[in-house]
Order: sequence, then structure tokens, then C-alpha cells
Amino acid sequence: MRVIISRKIRGRARIRFLRRRDITMKATGILAPTRMMPLILDGLRATGKLHCLWEQADPESYLSAHADQIGAIATGAHLAVDGAYMSRFPNLKLVANFGVGYDTVDAKWAGQHGIIVTNTPDVLTEEVADTALGLLLMTIRELPQSERWLRAGHWVSKGPYPLTANTMRGKKIGILALGRIGKAIATRCEAFGLTIAYHGRTKQDDVSYHYYDSLIDMARDVDILMSVAPGGASTKHIINADVLKALGPQGVLINIGRGSVVDESALAKALREKIIFAAGLDVFENEPHVPADLMACENAVLLPHVGSASIHTRNLMGQLVVDNVVAYLAGKHPLTPVAETPFKSW
Repeated sequence: MRVIISRKIRGRARIRFLRRRDITMKATGILAPTRMMPLILDGLRATGKLHCLWEQADPESYLSAHADQIGAIATGAHLAVDGAYMSRFPNLKLVANFGVGYDTVDAKWAGQHGIIVTNTPDVLTEEVADTALGLLLMTIRELPQSERWLRAGHWVSKGPYPLTANTMRGKKIGILALGRIGKAIATRCEAFGLTIAYHGRTKQDDVSYHYYDSLIDMARDVDILMSVAPGGASTKHIINADVLKALGPQGVLINIGRGSVVDESALAKALREKIIFAAGLDVFENEPHVPADLMACENAVLLPHVGSASIHTRNLMGQLVVDNVVAYLAGKHPLTPVAETPFKSW
């Protein structure tokens, strides 16, 4: 916003105007509603503008007293930053999200109200793709189960672990959401000799993989369904009982994207009744809570959302959060605005 002054303002009136302008034009306070990794907090504290809400004895009163000072919010995946929350901060301009997925932030509302949302893409792509392939191998070749066999002493008392009934050889994988991470997974799958297909909103001209415009048709034709899809209302439970039935009794589901994409009740039933062969999950709908029905399935490999969880990668992600906030404070272009909030100006 530009302010044009048509006459000079002197004395105390000028001081009052300047103070009011500083708050209205550029709120420089940074709110961290919940605890974040030390690298982020240290980087934001260095600006001298950080408000750590979790440290306050009365968070609600603190917000009421400081809301108009907040220009940026740094947040993670477990806080709902919706329109109601953002509207509490009249001078908010930036929501810096830790993670490539930002389904807990109402980016559409933010874009409609002049607020930029940033995420942390690219820096985690390779780590998550590595985890996806590791999880796939663990699930198909029953590696966690065979390790438990060894640790329980069964190799000595009962003999070798039974031959695994499934394999990666000669298989076709269908990737749900062929974005940055999906393409990195596809590259790795090519090295394993897998045939690759994908489903998404539109066909991509820059890849040669077979495109399905129907998820259920792809599930019917592939042996492995790899979900990298983001969360949100448009993808909620799109992997449902019908998709799992189409995947079939030798089919394997891997979810490395968002837990809400899978109907977990339908999946537990499919695993229990051998409607599909197995599932490997790194994400869940209500993290950190995992349904007991899934925990009880021996043919499910369950990881506690570790896709990008190396010190190396998480530090890169954290630094990107800090860099986006610092760019706002300096009046510069944010590094990674999301599609719903294209940057024009602060």
C-alpha cells in the first residue's frame, strides 16, 4: 500500500501518525504459536521480533494484546491456520509453513485476503523419495516381520523365515500425484525395473509414463499404488474401499503423502480380509494417533511420519522457513510462495 501525504504533519500529530503508520503499513512481529525446531526459533529470535505463544501463561490474553503487531506466523503441520485464525491478526502478511504440504493452512482464504503462504518444497524431495522406496521394499519383502522373527529367536527355534509371497520383479506401480516427490520416486522405480503409471488432475506432457484419468482404473491395472497426494478436502479418502478392491489381493498400497487421503477404516478391513496384500504407511489421518485396527495388522508396515526426518533435510526445511520470514521483514520477494498466493507485493 502507498500512502500519499497532501500536507505536512508536524509535532505530536506527526509522531502519532508515524507510530500508527509503522503498525498499519508493516507489522514486524513474528508469531510462533507452537514449539518449533531450535534452528527455526534461533533464526527468528535473531530478528528481535519473535513472539513465542506457547511460553505465555495466558495465550489468549497475549494474542489480544499483541495481535496488531503480528505480520508473520511460523507454523508446522499440527495447527489449523484457517480463516478464523488468520483474521485475528489485522496486519498479517505471511504464513511460513514448515513442510511441503500445507493442508492445515487455508491458503485459498489467505490469497483472497492478501496474505502470502510459503512452504518448504524441493529441499525434502530426495529424502522423502528415498523413504518411499525403503518403505516399499520393507512392505513387499516383509523385512520388518523377518527382523522380528530373528529377534524373537525363531531362526534358531523354528528355522528360516518363510519365503515371501510377493516381489518387486515384473511389477507395475501407479503413482498418485506426480509432482516433485512423485517424479523423484518414479526415477528410483525405473532403476528397480518397475513399469510406471500415474494419476493426477491433468496429463503431464513432460513425462512418458502412462496417464490414467481415473484412479480406480489405475488401481485395477497396477500392482503397487504409491500415494504422494496432498491433503485437503479434494483428496480426503479418495483411496477408499472401491479403490482397494480394484488394487486386488496381490496389491500393495504405500502412502508417503498425507494420511487423510486414505480411508483408514476401509484399509484396515482390506488388510484384515486380504482384499489387498499389504500396506506401508508413513502418514496417518490423526497423527500421532494410529488406529488400533491398523496396528493389529501384521501385513501393515507403519512408520511415524519420518519421510523427511533426517537432521540434514529438516535443517534445510527449517532454514527455508526462516529465510521466507526474513525476506518479508526486508520487503523482499518470498522464496517459496504457494500456488494459491502468488506474490505481487507486500
